[in-house]
Amino acid sequence: MEIINIEKKAFETMMARFEQLAAKVQTLCYRYDAKRMKKWYDNQDVCQILRISPRKLQSLRDSGTLPFAKINRKIFYKPEDVQNVIAVGNTKNGRENETVTTNCLKR
Repeated sequence: MEIINIEKKAFETMMARFEQLAAKVQTLCYRYDAKRMKKWYDNQDVCQILRISPRKLQSLRDSGTLPFAKINRKIFYKPEDVQNVIAVGNTKNGRENETVTTNCLKR
């Protein structure tokens, strides 16, 4: 084990800067992550909105059709990405004016 000695003043200055950094990180996390994550959907939400099974959702992820973010082994989807999947599906099926599915996205 290696022991490093530093002056008390240097240690206090270093600790004060760590506390400032921690406060800034906390503020940024609260400001950006908390607000953005409220708007994202999880697997269950997307399955209900798209009316598909979890396996079909997995296929959409694997093929790159539906972008996602994985945080602590949980998968999230941006609402606009889900909307794009709906739009592509409606265009392929010739149903450009379908409103039932798109109304589900309004929360």
